[in-house]
Amino acid sequence: MKRARVTLADVAAVAKVDRAVVSRVVNKDPTLNIRQETRERVLAAIEELGYRPNVAARSLRTSRAHMFGLFIPDFANPVYAEIIKGAEAEAAAQGYVLVTGSAIGAGLGEYMDRIGQGRIDGLLLAGTGDDSGLTAQLDRAAIPWLMLNNRSRGVKRYVILDDQRAAALAVEHLVRLGHRRIAHLAGPSRADTAARRSAGYSAAMRDAGLPEGPITAADYTPAGGAAAMARLLANAPEGERPTAVFVANVASAIGAMDAARAAGLEIPRDVSIVAVHDLDLAGYLNPALTTVRMPLAELGRRGVTLLGGLDPDATVAEVLAGPIELIQRRSTAPPPS
Repeated sequence: MKRARVTLADVAAVAKVDRAVVSRVVNKDPTLNIRQETRERVLAAIEELGYRPNVAARSLRTSRAHMFGLFIPDFANPVYAEIIKGAEAEAAAQGYVLVTGSAIGAGLGEYMDRIGQGRIDGLLLAGTGDDSGLTAQLDRAAIPWLMLNNRSRGVKRYVILDDQRAAALAVEHLVRLGHRRIAHLAGPSRADTAARRSAGYSAAMRDAGLPEGPITAADYTPAGGAAAMARLLANAPEGERPTAVFVANVASAIGAMDAARAAGLEIPRDVSIVAVHDLDLAGYLNPALTTVRMPLAELGRRGVTLLGGLDPDATVAEVLAGPIELIQRRSTAPPPS
């Protein structure tokens, strides 16, 4: 026999309060003025009965879907898992559900068609690239939207990480170890994050009084990193092979390490490798990978926080400064003597 759905009236009866009080507690009404004892009694009744708000009915009353969207390039990239984790936690804290889609198999337009205009209350876009038609499409949807760690030309609706600082930390670490020939495995040429990390690499090399090493573009995948590392090593003049490589993304670095071993190099004896973004798996590679840890979950949380109070035509241009830290492991060491 199907169990009857618990209602506001059921909770109100157990808590011995009016239904309106229960509703305002559930919806976290900041203007509700009741004794703490009464609030705790309502919350206890909600827990005891297993009450869950009727989202569809609430949407009809408030003209809000209580859902946020998050669009990412690819679920296979583990970096986005951390962003989703933070965004989902903050959405839940606000009483929202997070609906996530990716560019693999469906473009942004198809994703928006599927969720339907009015079916979400705001949209976060992570790493979508520079799309000239994107802003017009989003503006027509008449919902708040925000880019996460990505900036399209002429658009000021974003919150980003300090990628230049992350790159500088990586290069400064290699310089302190004594490296002078430091190459850079950059990200995709159209990626805003790649441009900022490359700028950080170049600035840090100038600050150290060192000439830039070879720069090779790679996509943010292990296969892309392996191919780029193989090209970098093959093109290095005799006796001028880099003793260290700064990689723009941890997934690329995994492939780069494999390509270095395939070329007969030992890490870090022959070449040191450091990458942006820290994941649990980085500590279990052989050797364990030195990384720069970025506040990915905090980025997701901040994006949802901003989105929750954002007007559809608001301007947001924010850099989430930290915490950013170097996680030193066994893939970096002083250069060969």
